[in-house]
Amino acid sequence: MQVFELDEVTRTQQELGESYHQFLSEGSLSLGLYVLPAAATDTQTPHNEDEVYYVVRGRAMVEVACDRRPVRAGSIIFVAKDVDHRFVDIEEDLALLVFFAPEHRG
Repeated sequence: MQVFELDEVTRTQQELGESYHQFLSEGSLSLGLYVLPAAATDTQTPHNEDEVYYVVRGRAMVEVACDRRPVRAGSIIFVAKDVDHRFVDIEEDLALLVFFAPEHRG
């Protein structure tokens, strides 16, 4: 078993200066913290893994393929592998837990 505290993961992510900080990596799953400041541009491209995003804090719109929806703290978003997606119109600093299956390697 592994237990992670979000405040510790956030502190490490900030110390490293990374927008995405992967803190769990197992063969079938990986987990990371993705942070985008208000008004930032999300430049991610489609991934080879299915993803689930959990919005920890912030507000924005998410675009997945041709669909566009508002998200806020507590929202959960599923994105299938190889599907174009991004967060736009980021109104408040956005912090997301990102689950990849299988493990993300890039």
